[in-house]
Amino acid sequence: MPISPTPLALLPVRRLTTQDLLACADLSENRGWPREEHKWGLLLAAGTGHGIDDPDGPGLAACTVVTSYGPGLAAIGMVLVAERHARQGLGRRLMEHVLAEAGDTPVTLHATPNGQPLYEQLGFTETSRADMVRGRFTFTVPAPDVPVRPATAEDLPAILRLDHEVFGLDRTHIVARIPAFADHLRVAEEDGEITGFAAAWPNMDTHVIGPLIARDPGTAQALIASLASATDRPLRTDIDVRHSSLLGWVKENGLDTIASNAVMIRSLPDLPGDWRRRFAPLTVAAG
Repeated sequence: MPISPTPLALLPVRRLTTQDLLACADLSENRGWPREEHKWGLLLAAGTGHGIDDPDGPGLAACTVVTSYGPGLAAIGMVLVAERHARQGLGRRLMEHVLAEAGDTPVTLHATPNGQPLYEQLGFTETSRADMVRGRFTFTVPAPDVPVRPATAEDLPAILRLDHEVFGLDRTHIVARIPAFADHLRVAEEDGEITGFAAAWPNMDTHVIGPLIARDPGTAQALIASLASATDRPLRTDIDVRHSSLLGWVKENGLDTIASNAVMIRSLPDLPGDWRRRFAPLTVAAG
């Protein structure tokens, strides 16, 4: 008597490693997302990947990655289910698995309109929104005259201190990787104090700006303008919609909204840290 196949929603979830990078990129491509191999490399090295192997052959049927910031917060990103297995419970299976592993740790994610209903059912609430903007920076509207320079190795301790203060948690394991991950890292410095920093990292045919942490919107503008002057690629970034003046300024300089996602959290009323100085994440997949 033939053995019935295991229902998809009961398939085991396994830990992913950097050896699974190409399979994750294949799954991104399968769902119409960019392959983003450079980003996948960072996420799988600094976070914990979870995947479900495709029962029909090589590759993954579903995957996600969780970036932990200790007991205070974890971020879920890159929740992907292969098109041929969509709407069969795999996304819920994967989410329930990682939420069970997280236990009492608060969890955040950026939700697309398609994914938001599932996340709401799993106890997430929307705290804000982020607009993904993309385009060629035109320098039509100048940034304020805030001193910005390339970061040096000696700046790393100050960058880590500022990031901890603004993000609200220690994410040294992520921020310390940025100099090697990004093509450009800039700091704003006034009166000997670092008041902001931002990176531009390569992603397919664009440079993504993130993280972007700054004392105020003017400092954020100066950091973006400095990074824009260092590349001939289109720019992409994800800006919290509460920073309306910065969003308006980048749009005046040639960037347009290409997506709007919900920033969601579970087990906390809001994200830790100071959102007023947190303008864009390193990547929405890592919070």
